[in-house]
Amino acid sequence: EVQLQASGGGLVQAGGSLRLSCAASRFSFDDYSIGWFRQTPGKEREPVSCINVSDGSTYYNSPVKGRFTVSSDNAKNMLYLQMNSLEPEDTAVYYCVATPRVALSGLALPSSYNYWGQGTLVTVSS
Repeated sequence: EVQLQASGGGLVQAGGSLRLSCAASRFSFDDYSIGWFRQTPGKEREPVSCINVSDGSTYYNSPVKGRFTVSSDNAKNMLYLQMNSLEPEDTAVYYCVATPRVALSGLALPSSYNYWGQGTLVTVSS
């Protein structure tokens, strides 16, 4: 079974940076769509950034464009999310996700993803 273990969350001041990591196992990045979603209490999960490693197609949600960068290390089966210029609105639980590869049009849909990690909390103070 696919396993996803997210880490790297924490407390940071507005304007600061964090890098989230996701250790993935039991699947090949070349065959999967992978990425990050986030959720705050009372709200639905929203996409942050997702990628098809096989062809490099990448999705970024508008609020994080230019501030966040998704990347992967295929040799280590690691997924990363570099978050810069953090804002209080970025406070959320961040989830690492994976699913057998979907088209670019499906990358941002929560329903596309079969596998969800346990989440890591990011808190940005003002």
